Amino acid sequence: MLSALGHATLRTIAESGDFARFTARGFSSAIGSRRLGRRLVRAVYEQGVRCIPVIVIVGLFTGLVLGLQGYHTLRDFGASSLLGPLIANSLIRELAPVLAALMLVGQAGSALVAELGIQRNSEQIDALETMGIDPYGFLVAPRLLAALIVYPIMAAFFALIGLVGGWLSGSVLLPLPASVYWASVHASIDLPDVGQLVVKALVFGALTIGLCCHNGFNAHRRSGSTGARAVSASTTRAVVFSSIAVLAADYVITSLLV
Repeated sequence: MLSALGHATLRTIAESGDFARFTARGFSSAIGSRRLGRRLVRAVYEQGVRCIPVIVIVGLFTGLVLGLQGYHTLRDFGASSLLGPLIANSLIRELAPVLAALMLVGQAGSALVAELGIQRNSEQIDALETMGIDPYGFLVAPRLLAALIVYPIMAAFFALIGLVGGWLSGSVLLPLPASVYWASVHASIDLPDVGQLVVKALVFGALTIGLCCHNGFNAHRRSGSTGARAVSASTTRAVVFSSIAVLAADYVITSLLV
């Protein structure tokens, strides 16, 4: 048992180092990469525009649930006017960056792993290397840079939609005056909270898209199988590890910034 634990620990450390080196090479390959702008625009579209519907739906229902639960809890203490700060702080500090990242991983990240895995299995990545094209700069760098653009925007958009959902729940479906809700929301949001949202979104973007690119790029090496099964295993692994990484990084960043 001790031997198995040691092998697992060494393997985890080796894979963590390999991932860090892969991500660093992906970012550094953006320097001097030709036609990066076109691929960056496409990556922003895939990670951002296509994920707007799921961000809207999840953000709206998150705000609705927070408004419903928060109003009835605060009403018991005679503090229903604090519903706005409760929803705003919950969304901006924690829920918006975390849930937005999880939704982006589930939709855009899984598709990214499958695409890179198929390109690896069909030897398209090997063909790029044969033609003298850096596959890191061609395939990985635009996805990583797009994540740094998309994730903060999607997190802020999620928070905005969640605030609207809280207003619908607290002021439309429940008797809290809308003026009280929005005034308290405006008074409770400050620059450090917004900065915390942006920092978390940037870290989550680099972590999750880096993990997805890494697993798809190395689908032929990591899964112990080949073909479609290797792509499936890599996709599942990337989504699970990315979700865990988001939650772990959220705790670390929160403990440092609180």
